[in-house]
Amino acid sequence: MRLDDEQESKNIEDRRGRGGGGFRFPGGGGRRRIRMGGKSGGMGIGTIIILLIAMFVFGVNPLELLNGGGGGFQAPQTRNVPPPTSAEQDRMKTFVSKVLQTTEKTWHKEFARMGKQYREPRLVLFSGHVRSACGMAQSAMGPFYCPGDQKVYIDLSFFRDMETKLKAGGDFAQAYVIAHEVGHHVQTLLGIAGKVSAARQRVSKVEGNQLSVRMELQADCLAGIWAHNNKNLLERGDIEEGLNAANAIGDDRLQRQSTGRVVPDSFTHGTSAQRVAWFKRGIQSGNLSACDTFK
Repeated sequence: MRLDDEQESKNIEDRRGRGGGGFRFPGGGGRRRIRMGGKSGGMGIGTIIILLIAMFVFGVNPLELLNGGGGGFQAPQTRNVPPPTSAEQDRMKTFVSKVLQTTEKTWHKEFARMGKQYREPRLVLFSGHVRSACGMAQSAMGPFYCPGDQKVYIDLSFFRDMETKLKAGGDFAQAYVIAHEVGHHVQTLLGIAGKVSAARQRVSKVEGNQLSVRMELQADCLAGIWAHNNKNLLERGDIEEGLNAANAIGDDRLQRQSTGRVVPDSFTHGTSAQRVAWFKRGIQSGNLSACDTFK
């Protein structure tokens, strides 16, 4: 991506250095997961990505998380990948800040078209663990959006894990993650997230999972709208990087690699093909009406 001439967002909240890699959640043997629904549940593309990491690196069965079980997995005391240097961390902070600023420009414009005012989210950089309005979270959970405080949370080490463990590297793949989480913020501001959260309380677990899939696919489409509005910043191969990241985190691919079988009723994020298709749809249309995954 060509971001050299882009300004940095003023909505970065740097909490790095306040956490610790060895943090353990109280109770439950040091385990906890962020709920993917309900009034205060966090929503995140990183959650599904990190399940693959859990499977290959930590020996955890991700189906426990995908099926909404009460368990989670404990973050390792040490990382397999050396931590980024200070210079790399500073570079990544600048990159994240500039990407966030491009989402702000995109959604200010889109909301103005609807006669609405866009309220910018804050993006929290953390290391190890962090407290949010959705509860405590470890970096092993990946990036997530918390509707309770309307903030996006990211441990920058996650981007290195994307590249080394998932083979989904590249600056645009990283930007897609940020744009997806901001997409959840857009859903909150438009009242979509609240309606879906309320609906999930009235339906079965399987139907609730289906609603979660629609939410995640819509966030992918909204990330595509962001990409459509920033085509002037894209370089050759950028779109392919984003599509590769979307393909790597489909529920079907994750389940097939974990157990050799696919259980559609347990999907919470959508198949690889669905995620790629809705991301493409947003890129091609650039139109919010094209992202109605609930029809």
